[in-house]
Amino acid sequence: MKLLVRNLARTTTEQDIRTLFTAHGKVAECTLVLDKETGKSKGFAFVEMPIEADAASAIKALNQSNVDKNKIRVKLADA
Repeated sequence: MKLLVRNLARTTTEQDIRTLFTAHGKVAECTLVLDKETGKSKGFAFVEMPIEADAASAIKALNQSNVDKNKIRVKLADA
């Protein structure tokens, strides 16, 4: 399942996100979206978790949680 993670602090790295989600199950892919011109984070990312139960657990545990002083939002990404 592909998840959308929003409202990330600009300092949060792809590795930080992967670590956060790996605590809830296998992460197949993690992509932090970067600005093409500056190379800096745009504040959102996509996380691919192949096991539906793991993805549901991550959404429940991480949605509205505080990460790097920001309250992140986690939901299923639109197909």
